[in-house]
Amino acid sequence: MKPILFNFNDAELAAFVTNMGLPKFRAAQIREWLRRGAPDFGAMKNLPAELRRDLDATARTLPVRILRRLDSTDGETTKFLLELNDGEQIECVLMRTTYGNSVCVSSQAGCAMGCKFCASTLLGLKRNLSASEIMAQVLVAQWELRRTRTDKTDVRPNGDPNNGDVSHIVIMGTGEPLQNTENVIDFIERANRDLGIGWRRITVSTCGIVPGIRRLIEWGRPINLAISLHAPTDELRGQIMPINNKYPLADVLAAADEFTALHNRQLMIEYILLGRKNSDGETELFNATPQHAEMLSRLLAGKNCMVNLIPWNAVDERDFASPSGNAVHRFQDILIKNGIHTRIRRERGTDIGSACGQLRLNNAKNKGNKK
Repeated sequence: MKPILFNFNDAELAAFVTNMGLPKFRAAQIREWLRRGAPDFGAMKNLPAELRRDLDATARTLPVRILRRLDSTDGETTKFLLELNDGEQIECVLMRTTYGNSVCVSSQAGCAMGCKFCASTLLGLKRNLSASEIMAQVLVAQWELRRTRTDKTDVRPNGDPNNGDVSHIVIMGTGEPLQNTENVIDFIERANRDLGIGWRRITVSTCGIVPGIRRLIEWGRPINLAISLHAPTDELRGQIMPINNKYPLADVLAAADEFTALHNRQLMIEYILLGRKNSDGETELFNATPQHAEMLSRLLAGKNCMVNLIPWNAVDERDFASPSGNAVHRFQDILIKNGIHTRIRRERGTDIGSACGQLRLNNAKNKGNKK
């Protein structure tokens, strides 16, 4: 496999350049393009054309390359299917919002959590991603933003939402971040240092890996924490999230409360609303009845939290259905009545299958069908 220059430190990059018989200043030029997320050497316009061809034959720029790119019809969401150097595939999503540009990144190739409603876990866990592989996903999105920017003046990569760069990061793509905690922490440190993205604009979402949450407490940075809850009782949660059998709700919420209290941050609660088709083809609510809303209200009473209600995004291989809009709003109304800060997450990129793992899964199925 070709070496990946993005993974080199400054000394290694300098040695690589001098071994090619090039002057040392070329290393600084290449480093600047790597920081910008140049997808290939052809983009490095201040290098001679012959040198770009030589570099392309010898090495790669980033540890990811774009296999597919899908744009939503409203132009707000772009989803990337990326290939790693060993052939594994991951996804990341760029979301253009009124508050800036947000990137949802993957932390693992695949997922071992086994959540019954999710596409990400269907192909199993392949491996953890390195900090560089996570960082490269942000740079892919950053490059796309700059490539499509109508104002072509160059800007420094400081993450300021007012200059059109990536301003927010959500580690909520494929994989469980707190099964890859040290690489995730390393990535967040780099995003803050190299891209200038503030701690409070970075969110880690977890199924509830209690030791991982406690490692974030020990680390001490005031990032945002999101808990994928999806049920108000251990019995119901255990049916759809096997991790609950190891880390029950009380333990997860206790650790999350400790984290949010440390930084006076609001805890994000993710709650996917699920239904199931009965024998008559009608949708019966699984975790989204008024009774479930009342139980969730009692579970979260007095907590500094905000509940994101997420209507389920259909996955063919999963035996669930999306609740009606009336059921979703009724659930929200009960939470609000009980004093729980709640919003219904706006669905983005539904026309391009932007839910976690869908593009990777569909690509794997298509490859299988061609055999």
